[in-house]
Amino acid sequence: MFSKKNNPIKGIKAGQPVAGVRPSPGAAVPESPSRLKSPTAGHQAVAVAGDGHTPFIKNPPGEYSGQPVEQLFPFVLKARALFVGRDTLRANRSRLHFVLITEDIAASSREEVLKDFAPYPVVQHYAAADLEKYFNVKGAKAVGFAKSGLAQSIYAGLKQYRINRPLHPSPTPSTPPVPPSGQKA
Repeated sequence: MFSKKNNPIKGIKAGQPVAGVRPSPGAAVPESPSRLKSPTAGHQAVAVAGDGHTPFIKNPPGEYSGQPVEQLFPFVLKARALFVGRDTLRANRSRLHFVLITEDIAASSREEVLKDFAPYPVVQHYAAADLEKYFNVKGAKAVGFAKSGLAQSIYAGLKQYRINRPLHPSPTPSTPPVPPSGQKA
């Protein structure tokens, strides 16, 4: 339990509910439940300040929050997690999470990117002017995102624009497998 001296949230007393945060199961909450309504629809926080947890809002893994993905682009630049151009993408394959190509890319270049980066998700969205606006890269038609949680969040928001399919889709057997007890010796 946090004391007054080492409370991570200033102005909050131990055990006091925080507006917009739901208590963890089993936590004692002396205040009325009306103060615990979440202001962010679709999110559930799981901690109350002072009970040993820090309040946070979290989506289930792989679920997109619904926020415009463009809001995350400045963080990609700050994290230096952007690869610009096909040559740079090829040189950084081991660090690559997914590839974004523009809608105005030439058909031959598009096919080349799809062939070269078949093991990686390739997303086609935005125009070259949009990439210049968001990432300050002039004339780029293909960019890649380094493996990170940030790239996973961006990909989750752009997943609907994926133009290639995984190389090894889950097998769908045409006939059900025979159990070992059903085989003849």
